[in-house]
Amino acid sequence: MAERTQPPTVEPSQLRRRLGRTGVWLSSLAAIPAAEARSAAAEIEELGYPALWIGETPFGREAFTHAALLLSATARLHVATGIANIYGRDPVAAANAAATLAEAWDQRFVLGLGVSHKPLVTPRGHDYSAPLAYMWDYLDGMDRASIELPQTETPPRMLAALRHRMLKLAARRTQGAHTYFVPPEHSAKAREILGPDPVLAPEQAVVVETDPDRAREIAREYAAMYLSLPNYTNNLRELGFSDDDFAGGGSDRLIDAIVVWGEPETIAERVRAHHDAGADHVCVQPLAGSVGTQIEHLRLLAPALLG
Repeated sequence: MAERTQPPTVEPSQLRRRLGRTGVWLSSLAAIPAAEARSAAAEIEELGYPALWIGETPFGREAFTHAALLLSATARLHVATGIANIYGRDPVAAANAAATLAEAWDQRFVLGLGVSHKPLVTPRGHDYSAPLAYMWDYLDGMDRASIELPQTETPPRMLAALRHRMLKLAARRTQGAHTYFVPPEHSAKAREILGPDPVLAPEQAVVVETDPDRAREIAREYAAMYLSLPNYTNNLRELGFSDDDFAGGGSDRLIDAIVVWGEPETIAERVRAHHDAGADHVCVQPLAGSVGTQIEHLRLLAPALLG
């Protein structure tokens, strides 16, 4: 039997063009009826956003089936997992699922992988003692997978990465890094570590609200869970934040650094700050009480963000 050759990988420059400069990040789609999620994806595509990022938690939709729902409702929109938890399935299953989605939907699927967080992983019976080594081995397992599908390319991969070693691994083994809960200062640091070629795609939480008290109240509700997770607080410490910033739901300094609020142009300025710091693609996450309101805020922001 002839040795089977692997399809070519996607160059970072190709992925950069596909994702565009500004996309959308929505965790809320994982918990609403499938028909509503498909409708929301179609509206995001209609507004002109080129990419939609979705998360995965133990409490919502499984990442690959969720991506299939959204890809099936759209014709041009790229769907990226931000992230698929590597403890949720073995590497062969992940490689096969990614290849299936990419081939079925015109290479519009981007596989974002991550190690999640110890409090979310250990209750499921997994050992979280060496997540970096686990990710390295996981990527090896994906590379060894023998996929007998009509692939024209290996689906692009990105790693959820915040600190130096995971960012280095992303640069060495994938097309780039997806960062989350970070200010533009982190984008500058990440770009320096990644080097010039890998794609850097930070998430940026936004609140379309001009009243400072109300905007920060919404932002603190969003930040509360993340400030309880060491992966995020350890990263923020390296950026100069301290226990005083983490107390009481987050200091104004911290909240304003992580969540931008105000008029659409103010929000667009923050997105530009990430781009100026070295980000290629910024995925905005509107914080609002319902998916319908989130879509309306994306509609208000589109002229400033997509210009």
